[in-house]
This record gives sequence, structure tokens and C-alpha cells, in this order.
Amino acid sequence: MTHRLTQHQVPVSLRRLFPRASFVGCADVRVIRATERSGECTTGTLFAAIPGHRVNGEQYATDAIGRGATSLLVEQPLADIAVPQCIVRNARRSYSQLCAELAGRPSTRLHLSAVTGTNGKTTVTWLLRSILEAAGKQAGLLGTIEYSDGINSEPATLTTPDSSRLSTSLRDMLLSRTTHAAIELSSHALHQDRCAGTYLDVAIVTNVTQDHFDYHGDAQSYLDSKARIVEHLKPNGVLIVNADNVGSSSIGQQAADRARIVTYGIDSPADVTVEIIEETTTQSRFVIRFADEQIEVQSALVGRHNISNCLAAAATAMCAGIPISAIADGIEKLACVPGRLERIEVGQPFDLFVDYAHTDDALRRVLDGLKRISARRVICVFGAGGDRDSSKRPLLGRAASLADVAIVTSDNPRSEDPADIVQDIVQGFPTAVSQPLIELDRADAIRRAIEIAEPGDCVVIAGKGHETEQIIGSERLAFNDSHVARQALLKFLHLQAVPQVKMRA
Repeated sequence: MTHRLTQHQVPVSLRRLFPRASFVGCADVRVIRATERSGECTTGTLFAAIPGHRVNGEQYATDAIGRGATSLLVEQPLADIAVPQCIVRNARRSYSQLCAELAGRPSTRLHLSAVTGTNGKTTVTWLLRSILEAAGKQAGLLGTIEYSDGINSEPATLTTPDSSRLSTSLRDMLLSRTTHAAIELSSHALHQDRCAGTYLDVAIVTNVTQDHFDYHGDAQSYLDSKARIVEHLKPNGVLIVNADNVGSSSIGQQAADRARIVTYGIDSPADVTVEIIEETTTQSRFVIRFADEQIEVQSALVGRHNISNCLAAAATAMCAGIPISAIADGIEKLACVPGRLERIEVGQPFDLFVDYAHTDDALRRVLDGLKRISARRVICVFGAGGDRDSSKRPLLGRAASLADVAIVTSDNPRSEDPADIVQDIVQGFPTAVSQPLIELDRADAIRRAIEIAEPGDCVVIAGKGHETEQIIGSERLAFNDSHVARQALLKFLHLQAVPQVKMRA
């Protein structure tokens, strides 16, 4: 799935695509190739000068022209520019729409489901892909872990690809004869209009809790960004919301006059409901009910939050016309999602999971779920990212206080001092509970958790999940929680197996 610039054999008329645009140096601009990166410009490329979070793309217009750009997409006319300019109100949104047009508007020819929400996006998309494949469909996927056209896959770079990559990826799915796709839409992508020109058959909002306030500013702005997913629904599109979550439900209420709403829930009345039969550290058994249909499901995904994720995927599949038997089959066939309560098992006498939980809500749900099913103690290793929303650090500490033993460590400290981040986290621990252990080195923290674990305990390493790097300062160091935990477990078992030699007096 090598990325190519969004281009089209038949030139796209910007006069036709943007009838309200104005033009400088021409009456129309006809485009076959476009980019927002000046370094990618070659002869015949349109350069989109997009105002960014830190820099304005207009600064790179001269560089783009020097590399061969023959036209510009801008929000205001640029002086001393020799190439034609198309002036639009919102360059980012217009660029995304242009990318979709250059790719042949692929979303209109796919059955496309998109998931947004603070937590659960990746698991729901993986569940949905498994269900679609169980129903005999070829399914693509774009999300935090990987990009797949239905046949080939590669590691993801962003939860939601940039505008060009999103459109070309959907086009590649069509070229691979893929008929259905599940994608993750982050709040950043929705706010930045990366998916303008992409239209959805089904939109899912798993939940809305606190995250990314460093970008969005406050809870209402964050919620508003999530709610923008509704704008991308096709005329007969369906919005699926979580009846157990206030934020998700509020988006459903706001969209009631614009879309068909389907609800799911464990504790609240909903269209898709569940009866939980059994929860253990190795599986969940439950009955899914929808209208006059029901079916028992056994899933390798553990925790009540994952049962909720199964309901979200089931509701989406039902709206796509997938038989309930295939829904159950697809859920049961998904053994795990990398870094999402991923079980690490090498024969140790206790459970160990690696999870991506990096918000207080996600961590609370994971710990609550594990305490519900664990035979003995729950031991949690976690930290918080540097150069990100610092207000959630004490909230993470409060959530982690649910664990019987908490070990606070570094996550991706970036430019911050890990000790300062840890102190912010520790402030959130209630004084009435035992205070956490502190181990700044993440690998040492993982080893320490394994050393103190006893038979029947449950260890969860939270925060980084599937990630393969740790960002310290400006360096990206190879680091994977699953790999470090597996190596530590093997060493632990080896030491346990070595006979202890008694010294003679």
C-alpha cells in the first residue's frame, strides 16, 4: 500500500468543484495532482497552502512553485506569485474535497463505517472487520494500528490518515475489489476536515470523555469535534450511539432530525442490548439482543468495556445487513487486538495484559473490569505522556487507585522531566488509599510488577499498547510493552525453575 499523491487521469475543474471560489491569474484551474507538502510538488501539481496549527502553508508557496507547482489553493490571494490561484474560504476543507474528487470519490462506492470516540475505536473497527469477513465480505481498515486495503496491510502513521492518504487508501480498496471498510475518525481529523468529501453509511460514537484538551481547549469543543462525524453521513446513513455514555447519547439527540439513530448499551435501555452470562480473565460469554433476534456469543476479548465494543460492532453490522449468525462468528474469531488487553502468556502463574488505556476513563474501565474477574490482586503499571494535556495526569492517578498495587512510571515523556510528570500523577491518588510505587524507568517498572505478582494476580501494563517506540526528548527509542513483558516473564520463570543451592554452615 505505497502512498501516491492524489491524482486523476481526467483533470478536475476547480470552478466546477468550488463554484463560490474566486480565481487570480485565470478563469479556472484544472487539476490532475495535488498536495499540501511543498516537498512533494512536481510539474503540474497544485499546492494547497493550508493554515496549520503552528505554521501557515503560504510560507511554502514559493518553494512549491520552484519544485514545479503550477497552481495554488489558498484562502487569500498571495502577492508576487506567477501561477494561477484558487481562493476559497477554507483551504483545508477544500483540499480534502479535492483529494476525494481526484481519487474518484471512492467513499460513494464503498459501504463505509467510521468510528469516533475517546476509547474503543480500534477494537470496534477490528471487530467489525472480523464480522464482515465472517459474512464473506472483503473488508478494508484504516486506524491506529494498521492500514489495510482488504488484501495488503502496513503499519499506520496516524489514527486517521491525512486527506490525500485517506482518499487514495479508499480508492486502493476499490482497486482491490474491497466492498466494505471500517475506519477510525479521530477528533483531530474531524476538526481539521481531513475527511471532507468522504461519506459514511454508518457512523459510530463509542463514548466521549476527557482527552486531547491540549488541542481542543475544553470539553465542549472536544464534544463538538466528535459530533461533526454526523456531517459525513450519506442521505440514508445511520448514527450509532452508546446509551451508557452521556457524551455519545447527546450527539445522538442532537442528530435525531438528521439521521436514523440506533442505540446500544449494557446498563441503559437501547436497541441493541446484552445479557452477560460469564466473565473471566480468558473470555466473555453473553447474549446479544436486537429487535426479535438474539444469539449467544463467546469472545476472547475480556472486560465489560469490550462487551460494549462488541455491541457497537454488532449494531454496525446489523445496519449493514449482516446476518446475526455471522456477527457472532466474527466476534468469536477475533482472538485479540494488538495492545488492547492483549494477553501475554508464557506459562506464568498469574495473568498479564498490555493495554492502550491512556485516559482516566479507559484506565478506570480496564481496572474495574479486571477487578471484577481477577481471582486476587490487580497490579497496574502506567504513566502519562509529556507535552500533552497535563490536566488529565491527576485524573489518571485517581483512576489507577482502583488497582491493589499501582506502579507509576514514564510513558512518552518527550521534552518533559519524567519525574515531574509522575508527581503530577501522584497528586491524584486519594490520601485514603495506599500510595503508588514509583519507578521512572518503564522497563524496570514492568519487571518490578512481574517480580511482586503472586499466583492468581492480574498485571496490566497500561498506556502504550501496540506502540513500538518510546519518545524521550527528541529521540524515538525502540520499546514495546508486550516484548519487554514477555522477556521479563521468561526471565522470571527461568529464575523460578533454577534450584536454590543451600550454603553449608
